[in-house]
Amino acid sequence: MANHLTQFDPFGDMARFEPLRGVEDFFRDLRNKHVLRDFDAKPLIRLDVSETEQAYSVRAELPGMKKEDIKVDIDGKRVSIAAETKRESERKEGETVVRSERYVGQQYRSFTLEQDVDDVKAVAKYQDGVLELTLPKKTNSGARKLVVN
Repeated sequence: MANHLTQFDPFGDMARFEPLRGVEDFFRDLRNKHVLRDFDAKPLIRLDVSETEQAYSVRAELPGMKKEDIKVDIDGKRVSIAAETKRESERKEGETVVRSERYVGQQYRSFTLEQDVDDVKAVAKYQDGVLELTLPKKTNSGARKLVVN
C-alpha cells in the first residue's frame, strides 16, 4: 500500500463554484499571496546557549538596544529576555517637515533549561549589541533521603 500526501486547499472548492465565476480570480490570488507579505517580520532574539557542570552561558543578539530597555527574568528553569526599542527620526527642509518616522518595537524570547538556575548568583552584561548571561546551576542541596522507621 502506498501512502500519499495531499495538499489541503481551503479555497479550492470555493474558487470552482460556478455561480461565483467572477470571484474565481479573487480566490486564486488570495491563495497565492502570503498573508504577511506587506509586513516586516520582527527579528527574533538569536541565542547561543552553552553549558558546563556549574553554569549555563547565554549569548543573545540585541543590536541597537539600550541596556536600560532589556529585562531578564529567571523563574526556576525558565529564562525570559525582553527588550523594547523606540526610534524617532525626522527630516526637515527649511521649516517644513518632509518626513517623520516613529518606530516602537518589542522583542521577546523565552526558553527552558534542563536544570534550575540560581537567580541570586546570575550575572548579565550587555556590550556591543550582545547580551551575555552567566546562569549558575542550582545545587540540589534541598533533596534528601528519608530513613524509613
